[in-house]
Amino acid sequence: MCNAHRPTDTPSNNGRRDFLRLTTLGASALMLAGALPSGMVQAAPVPKAANKLDPQQALERLMEGNQRYAAGVKRRHDFMHERGALVGGQNPFVAVLSCADSRIAPEYAFDTGRGDLFAVRVAGNFVTDDGLASLEYAVAVLGTPLIMVLGHDSCGAVAAGVKAVKDNARFPGKIQGLADAIKPSVTKVLKAPGTVLDNAIAQNVIDTVARLKTESSLLADALTKGTLQIVGGVYRLDSGKVELIG
Repeated sequence: MCNAHRPTDTPSNNGRRDFLRLTTLGASALMLAGALPSGMVQAAPVPKAANKLDPQQALERLMEGNQRYAAGVKRRHDFMHERGALVGGQNPFVAVLSCADSRIAPEYAFDTGRGDLFAVRVAGNFVTDDGLASLEYAVAVLGTPLIMVLGHDSCGAVAAGVKAVKDNARFPGKIQGLADAIKPSVTKVLKAPGTVLDNAIAQNVIDTVARLKTESSLLADALTKGTLQIVGGVYRLDSGKVELIG
């Protein structure tokens, strides 16, 4: 019924902009406003003009931020004025799928301010349905040009996957499901040189990047159009540096 009010040949960019405007209205208003012609929805200004980047520019900015963080020289962020600018919307230049580990803070690791980084976190930084939906939202609705999958040293979730494979270990509650999700990456590196845990951490990132590229037609379409890049990295706990892999 809602679709009857909309032309079938509406450009996808217009649809994305309309949805972005609607997200500022709240969940109930969003559902109701879906029945309105797109021309009746007022456009919201871009909150952070500096975040309008192509994928390569976004990656360069992200890694420059990590270099500052690792060197202990961070920018001063004007959080007070940013709060007001972001009330009406957001346009983050990167979405990061990272581990829930308390030692990993993507906003700090890349020296970003409010509205710059769209964070999706789950122990083991692997793809879940909800996580994938969140990343699709960032790309399709918010126009985010870059996704980074961020693993890290000494990851407990990946270590659980290693124990599940090597020792047939079992874990309580839902933790077993988390370990099972990482087992395929562990299996691939059992005979590789080096430590199994380090290799599995890197392989898990590589596999997750591959899944994002192949399991979402929405992300695949953005990749084909050149409006999105998906990369992987490993955060080093001792130095704070992020090493790109994959």
